Amino acid sequence: MKIAILIFDGFNELDSFIAAGILNRIKERGWDVQITSPSPSVVSMNGVTIMSQQSLEFVNIADVVLFGSELLTRDIAKDSHLLSRLNLDPSKQLIGGQCSGTLLMFVLGLLNGVAACTDLTTKPWVIKSGVEVINKPFNAQGNIATAGGCLASQYLATWVIYKLVGKQQAEAAIHYASPVSEKVQYI
Repeated sequence: MKIAILIFDGFNELDSFIAAGILNRIKERGWDVQITSPSPSVVSMNGVTIMSQQSLEFVNIADVVLFGSELLTRDIAKDSHLLSRLNLDPSKQLIGGQCSGTLLMFVLGLLNGVAACTDLTTKPWVIKSGVEVINKPFNAQGNIATAGGCLASQYLATWVIYKLVGKQQAEAAIHYASPVSEKVQYI
């Protein structure tokens, strides 16, 4: 199972690292969770530089693609050359986006009729694009999901696990990651 956590310069660490951490709990099933970007290294919104594990084209063969949020999303959304490198297919892939990642999903034609969740900063841009924004932390329809708010990445990760290996594994993964004495509430 190939899973791409897609990030660009200016990425939000919480969106990407929380999802990657939870999804990596399923290694015994052969899951390969990879930080994916268009450049060999990327710098977060807070100045953290990391090495990409896969090139941008990895998303085209991944079984799951999760778009994180970035400070530069509106610029990325206008970069037709960059976006033309992405050939996603929701009939064959699970695709999720968090916060401003939902704007990129719209630009790529992935939100056709799907109401989206996003963060408060991105909400006006997504509405202006014609997407219905709902005031929830998470929404999924078929193989498309969106989440709003930095800590909502747990919902995307749990959704992926639930869709691919079931409720029991999803509960186990979120149980492991959730705070002590709040595990029942999180599940």
